[in-house]
Amino acid sequence: MSAHFKATGRWIFAGIVLGWVGLFAAVSAADPVVIGIPHSEAYPYAQMMKNSFTMAVERINAAGGIKGRPVKLVYANDRGEKQPGEAAIRQLVKKDKAVMIVGAYQSSNVLFLAMTAERLDIPLLVCTAADDRVTQRKLRNVFRLNPPARDYAAGLQQFFMDIVKPGSMAIVYENSPYGTGGALQMMWFCRENDIDLRAIVPYHKEKANNESIGRAYFQRLLTPIAADPPDVIYMVSYLNDAALLVKLIDEMKIDSLLCGGAGGFTHQKFIDKSGKKGEYLVTAALWCPQLQYQGARAYYEDYIARYAVAPDYHGAEAYSALLVAADALERANSMQAEDVRTSLRSSRLMTPFGPVEFSAYDKFERQNRVPTMVLQVIGGRFECIWPRQHASARFVPPPSRR
Repeated sequence: MSAHFKATGRWIFAGIVLGWVGLFAAVSAADPVVIGIPHSEAYPYAQMMKNSFTMAVERINAAGGIKGRPVKLVYANDRGEKQPGEAAIRQLVKKDKAVMIVGAYQSSNVLFLAMTAERLDIPLLVCTAADDRVTQRKLRNVFRLNPPARDYAAGLQQFFMDIVKPGSMAIVYENSPYGTGGALQMMWFCRENDIDLRAIVPYHKEKANNESIGRAYFQRLLTPIAADPPDVIYMVSYLNDAALLVKLIDEMKIDSLLCGGAGGFTHQKFIDKSGKKGEYLVTAALWCPQLQYQGARAYYEDYIARYAVAPDYHGAEAYSALLVAADALERANSMQAEDVRTSLRSSRLMTPFGPVEFSAYDKFERQNRVPTMVLQVIGGRFECIWPRQHASARFVPPPSRR
């Protein structure tokens, strides 16, 4: 890892000890620094992210806050939709007086959030939404911690080439910006590596999530794949769709290696929902606790101790994004937008999610880059199987479903 990356030790390893009681009382008395978070409780990862934001702000404030002032988090419901999302940003800036926005989960509305932040001249640090366009629109206030959708499967693709060596593939994906971006990147990968694309199957999330027709809808879409099973079925979906797809593929006895494009395939709830039918699935992932990033294991164990469930990359992104925001605000000459942007552009730090440095590459601007990895469900739990230096287990080829 480059030497210029410094660890965020001031916040990552800060503990609440008796010696800090006086400091914390003094910090609490100062006017808070408000950070706004667009948020929707309706989405599967919302609570994990909110828990992680809470953990991070507690550590930041225990270590002295920002410039001796406590950090206050203010949430606004964006509902994952355009108009509520725009309204949420306006509320956070105009009413709640946020000096910076952190968050944004749904790719379907984050571009509208980003453009609203640009009009209001408020720095926005995106930590989860993956729509490629977010950091391709020359929006000077928009920075992104997580990779764009285009880059999600980079580790999985290398795993395919080195280990699986598939001759054929089918791609099933939600026709949202996130799903489409991930599917397109895998299509190019197949074409560049002479992998036969047996089927390209987009689906409407509204139909998939309709309880009365969702199951029959997916069965109809999967029938052509069942007639000519490929070596690999690659799926880009959120949690409920991910579990249902895996169950139906097993019931239809489609004999393919099942692969997820991160998203809904990395949460413990996916294992809970899919049960044994999810066993041996492999998925792209942006983070796992086996990574040797400073603070990664501590965050993971602290989260489990508090909430009795394991976090995935969505939580690590939220936790780390708040550390990045606090670091930038601490170093900024003032809380004015231009000074905060200048400070974000000079960010060079290590977080539990990985190294953070916002740069320009290809068509992206103010975009962080982190390596991706591959997890496999083995024995009812996620194991890291790629890259080798971070692996906790070896890849297990799935048995035939026939």
